[in-house]
Amino acid sequence: MTPAFRSLFAAALSCALLAGCAKGGTHAAPPQQAAAGDDWTNPGGDAGKTHHSTLTEIGPGNVSRLGYAWGADLGTNRVLEATPIEKDGVLYTSGVAGRAYAFDAATGKRLWYFEPEVDMQVNRTVCCDMANRGVALANGKVYVAALDGKLYALDRKTGKVVWQADTIEDHSRGTNSTGAPEIAGSVVVIGNGGADYDARGYVSAYDLDTGKLAWRFHVVPRDPKLGPQDNPELESALKTWDPRSAFDKGLGGGPWDAINYDPETGLVLVGTGNGEPYSLEIRSPDGGSNLFVSSIVAIDAKTGRLKWHYQESPADQWDYDACAPMILTHMKVDGKDTPVVLHAPKNGFLYVLDRRDGKVLRASPLVRMNWASGVDLKTGKPILTPETSDYSKGPQIIFPGTPGARNWHPASYDPGTGLYYGSILDMGNLMFVPPGEKPYKPKGLNTDAALIFTTVLGPALATMPPPLVKAVKDLPAYKWAMENPAKAQIRAIDPLTGKTVWAVDTGGWQDRGGVLTTASGLLFHGTIGGKLQVRDSRTGKLLKSIDTGTSILAAPMTYKVKGTQYVAVMAAWGGGGFPFVPRYAAAYKRGNQGRLLVFKLDGGKTPIPPLLPPLQVAPRPPQQAPGVTPATIAQGQQAFMGHCAICHSNQPRSITPDLRRMQPGTHEAFDDIVLKGALVPMGMPRWDDLLKPEQVHAIHAYLIDLQGKTRAEELAKQKAGEPLDAPALAILSNY
Repeated sequence: MTPAFRSLFAAALSCALLAGCAKGGTHAAPPQQAAAGDDWTNPGGDAGKTHHSTLTEIGPGNVSRLGYAWGADLGTNRVLEATPIEKDGVLYTSGVAGRAYAFDAATGKRLWYFEPEVDMQVNRTVCCDMANRGVALANGKVYVAALDGKLYALDRKTGKVVWQADTIEDHSRGTNSTGAPEIAGSVVVIGNGGADYDARGYVSAYDLDTGKLAWRFHVVPRDPKLGPQDNPELESALKTWDPRSAFDKGLGGGPWDAINYDPETGLVLVGTGNGEPYSLEIRSPDGGSNLFVSSIVAIDAKTGRLKWHYQESPADQWDYDACAPMILTHMKVDGKDTPVVLHAPKNGFLYVLDRRDGKVLRASPLVRMNWASGVDLKTGKPILTPETSDYSKGPQIIFPGTPGARNWHPASYDPGTGLYYGSILDMGNLMFVPPGEKPYKPKGLNTDAALIFTTVLGPALATMPPPLVKAVKDLPAYKWAMENPAKAQIRAIDPLTGKTVWAVDTGGWQDRGGVLTTASGLLFHGTIGGKLQVRDSRTGKLLKSIDTGTSILAAPMTYKVKGTQYVAVMAAWGGGGFPFVPRYAAAYKRGNQGRLLVFKLDGGKTPIPPLLPPLQVAPRPPQQAPGVTPATIAQGQQAFMGHCAICHSNQPRSITPDLRRMQPGTHEAFDDIVLKGALVPMGMPRWDDLLKPEQVHAIHAYLIDLQGKTRAEELAKQKAGEPLDAPALAILSNY
C-alpha cells in the first residue's frame, strides 16, 4: 500500500466511521464533511478539524511547480488568523474584527463583502489584536462573530444579514469575540474572550435559522451571594473555589477558541480560558482547583448540560488557557480503536483523551516544564510542583511561559502517517506579584501579576533592584532561561508517545504558524518572514519555498475546483504582542498590508510588496506646557505603562502608531483623541471614564519628553551613519 493510498484509505475509514455513527445515533451529522476533499467546509477542513486534506494533485513530485493563482488585498494592516473555507467553488473567509468575504475560488473575483458595525471602543478589552479565526457555513448561511460579540448569520449568496444576536450578556465587562463559530446540529456555538480583563467566561448556542438563544454554559461560578448558579454544574464547581474568591473581577475562563462538535457523541467540546487574576492567592485565597478554568468541557449540543470535563491545568496560575485547537479522530490505543481528542494546550503536554468520557489515555511533555512533573494516568491529574511554580511568595521562572508551548495556531493530524504536526514553542517567563494592593479595574487588565519572557530576562534584570535580581538568579530554572531562552519549531510528533519524529527550527520565537497536511505527503506552513513553505510530511525536508513578502501566521488550506487543486492562506502579522514587530518579519521590512494568497500548479510569480522607506528621524516635539515638571513626566510614564503600553509599544515599524513620532496635528488633537474618542472609528478607544484630564496631560508630557529624547538620539545616530532603529534590535531580535 503506497503512502498516498494509505492516507486516503485511513481518511475514508474515518469518514465511514463518522458517517455510520451519525446514521446510527440520535444526532444529525454536521454540514461539514467527514474528510476534506474537493471542498473544505469549516476552518479545520473536516468534522474532526484535522487540518488534513485527501487531495493528491499537488505532491512531492510536482510541488516545485507551485505558483501564484490569485490574491486579494483585504484593506487592513492588522492580524489575519482565519483559515478560509470553500464550498461549491466559492471561498469564504473572515478578517479583522469580524469582516467577512466571499470570492470565486478559481478566479478570485470578489462576490460580496460584509463589514459589521463595530464600536471600536471594544479595543479596550482586547489583549491580542483585532483577530478573527474564521466563519462557519450551514443552511445557506455564513456565520461570523464580530469583535464586539455580535454574531451574524449572512446569506451565503449575497452576504446580506439574515439575523444577528448580541452574545454579550453583561456589557459592563471586558468581553469580546475572536474565535470561529461552530455548527453543532441545529445550533451555532460561539465563545468569548476577556479572561485577562474582568470577563466571566461562557459559551453560547443559537438556533441556526432564527438566532434565538438555545443555551448558555458558564465556565466559572458567580458570587453565591447573588443566588443560585446559572447552570447546575456550577453548584458543584463552586466547592472548588474559596468563598472569598475575587468574584468582582470575573474569575476568567473565557473560551475564546477551540470549540469542536463531535457528531459521534453529540457533544460540543470546549477549551476554556485561564483563571483571572492569575495568582491563586488573589483569585481564590484558600486554593482549590477552580473549575472549570483551563479545562475541556463536553456539553450536550441539544441541552447545554455538561456530560464530562477534564481540567488540564488545575487552579491555573500561569495563563495556561486550554483554547489551543483540538483535533477529533480515531486511533488504535492499547490495541483498541478509540475515538480520541488530541489536544496540546499552552501548558506543555500533548493529551490523548477518550472523547466519550474524557479519560486521559496519554499525556506527553513536549517542552521543558516545571509547573508539573507529569500526569498521573490513573487519576488524570497533573503532578504539581509548587516549589518551583508558586510565585505568590516570591519570583519564579515558569516553564512553559504564558505564550504557551502551543497556542491558537492550528495543528494537523495525518491518519496516513499517524503523526501530529504543529508549531511548538519551548520558552519560559519570570512571574511575580508586584507589591501593593491592585484595585479592580472595570474592563481593564486584572491579571495582577508581572511577567517577563526569558528572551528578554537578561536586559530586564539590569533594570531591577539588587535583591530581586539575586532572588531570580538563585532560582532553579535560571540556568534553563540563560542557556536556552527560547526555541520555536515545526514538529512532527507521535501522539501516543510524545516522541518527535522530525523538527525544524523557525526564524525566532514569534515565528509560529498553522499547518496543513495532505494525503500526498506534503506539509504546508507559513513564516513571519513571508515564506510559504512546503515540506515532506514524513521527513520535514523543504521541497518548495515561495516568498510572498507578507508575514504569515494563519494555517493554509486546500480545495479543488474543476479539476485544479488550490492552496490558500491568509497573511498579516499581529496577535499576541502585536505592537512588537520582529526585525526578521516581512512586516518589518515591507509593511503589513493584509492579503489572501492562493496558489496552484504552474501559477505565476507572487506579487511582493515594496520595501518600506528608511526610518526617518522623529519629528521635533512641541514645547512642554507651562508647569510640567519631572514629577509630571514620571506620573505620565506610570499612567502610560498602565493603560497605553499594551497597544503602543513605541517601537520601530510597529503596526500601531509609534507615539515618539507624532506629527504636530496629532499633538494638537491629543486630548480630543484620548478623552473624546476622536479616533474611535479607526480603533483608538477613548479613556475619559478612567483617566482624568490631568492624567492625560501628564501622559502627553511624558510622550513629548520621550519624543524629544528619541529625536536627539536619532540625530546623533544619523550623524554617525548608524541605523536609526539599532538600539531596539538587541531586544526586538529576542522577541
